[in-house]
Amino acid sequence: MRQLIATAAGLAFVFASTFLVIKATGILTIDDIEAFLTAAHEIAPLYGAAIVVLLLISDLFIAVPTLTVTMLSGYFLGFPLGFLASATGLLAAGITGYVITYVYGPGLLNRIHKDAEKRAEMERLFARYGGIVLVICRALPILPEVSCCLAGATRMRFLTFILSFLLGTIPYALIATYAGSRSTIDDPTPAIIAAIALSAFFAAAWALLRRRYNAEQRSGRSSSDSVGA
Repeated sequence: MRQLIATAAGLAFVFASTFLVIKATGILTIDDIEAFLTAAHEIAPLYGAAIVVLLLISDLFIAVPTLTVTMLSGYFLGFPLGFLASATGLLAAGITGYVITYVYGPGLLNRIHKDAEKRAEMERLFARYGGIVLVICRALPILPEVSCCLAGATRMRFLTFILSFLLGTIPYALIATYAGSRSTIDDPTPAIIAAIALSAFFAAAWALLRRRYNAEQRSGRSSSDSVGA
């Protein structure tokens, strides 16, 4: 498990560093995102949808507040179009990360972990827990990108990857964009409730997964101790 955590931490550091650079330089802010969407929406809703897709895809390379963008897409574009744009952007980002690391990831893992047995162990661990992680990866910032990259790097089957990612991403986009479409400047309550509910749900799911893993680890150590005795 330490090998998997080390790789995930390395990927997370790359994504987090882009966030720090953006915050420090002010290259992209929430106000900028709102301005882009407002201008595009005034020209044509499809332009606004295109910007949402591009922003969410760019989250793979620079840190973008995905929940905020998803809700704003619902607010500016309305529910059907906002949902389609957000879902398309989130899925495109995930698939891009998977494909890039599927091609280049194994070589990267070989350089990070030269021990073939440890690499095989990491692949088994992600094969066991990876599907669940992809479903609940919206629990934390950066985790979706890291999860998709690990899925590609460890050569997870694409069908398993996309089904797991869809299972978590589509409801997320559905709820966030609908809440955004029902919100107004004077009454942002639907968006606030949705943001709290989504964050709480995915955080709870992540905590349960970690508890389950820790319990299995303790159980495995107890069994080993019993056999050794």
